[in-house]
Amino acid sequence: MSDPTDEPSVQHNMQTIGFYNLENLFDLKNNPNTNDDDFLPMSSRRWTPKRYNNKLRKLGFAIANIGRAETGKHPALVGLAEVENAKVLKDLLDSEYLATYSYDFVHFDSLDERGIDVALIYDTNIFDILHTETFGVLLTDEDGTPDFTRDILLVSGLLDGEKIHLIINHWSSRREGLEQTAPKRMASAERVGYIISQIRNSDEDAKILVLGDFNDEPKSESIRYLVNNYQLYNPMENLRSFKRGTVHFKRQWFLFDQILVSTPFFKPSRTQFEFSKADIFDEDFLKLFKGPFKGSPFRTYVGAKYKGGYSDHFPVYTILKK
Repeated sequence: MSDPTDEPSVQHNMQTIGFYNLENLFDLKNNPNTNDDDFLPMSSRRWTPKRYNNKLRKLGFAIANIGRAETGKHPALVGLAEVENAKVLKDLLDSEYLATYSYDFVHFDSLDERGIDVALIYDTNIFDILHTETFGVLLTDEDGTPDFTRDILLVSGLLDGEKIHLIINHWSSRREGLEQTAPKRMASAERVGYIISQIRNSDEDAKILVLGDFNDEPKSESIRYLVNNYQLYNPMENLRSFKRGTVHFKRQWFLFDQILVSTPFFKPSRTQFEFSKADIFDEDFLKLFKGPFKGSPFRTYVGAKYKGGYSDHFPVYTILKK
């Protein structure tokens, strides 16, 4: 999509499902129970109402255009990571570029130490909620103390009348080292496997999408575990390249944000949704346009320095077609 303001013709037989790590979408109030002190008006980052509203507006514009080039419309469902609470979700849906759509959200507060959670926004005209549930991941640090991380969110519902299940993730980061933290992400993968098994106990042909910021690559052990053991297809494997990914760190691309698709989405049907394509939503407006990091995500902050961008991640999405 060369120009996000273009309006291609609406494809009524297609729907977009996306995922977007929003990079620290915090409100302006202090929560004494979480580590949100960096994102307050008087903090070193000076997280002011002006900066908050600018981020909401930009994120809303990005979300509204995910998959628009293919479908001619806004996405039906978008999984989100790094949202502080229900207030920021409400403010996001009330922002300039999303307010005209019939979006609602699913969110539960987790025990994450930073106070950031996963969530789902959905168009109420397209998707009907049937079931929501969260699943904790029991992790410990090297000294044996609990490591409270984001819950995994399961949302089941009817997409244009067809039942699908979404499992939304934000796995442990690599901040303390790749090898040291890999067992935590494997624990999350095993938890997702448990959720898939529970779904399939009542419907062996269930249509399931596993989406999130996994902090692992398509070829990482945790992702391969899910693909190989739970009949999932990872369309993101073919998108990973030297010049393309969703996160840019130390001059290297990583594809941490992915959407895995269960095999029933590949059964030919004239009346039900089939997998059509998956891609990274890395349009030019989401990128730095000059400087040594040209082409990488236009971030809100680099360290404590305010840049005024969207996020340090690009969104990803899949197109389903009847």
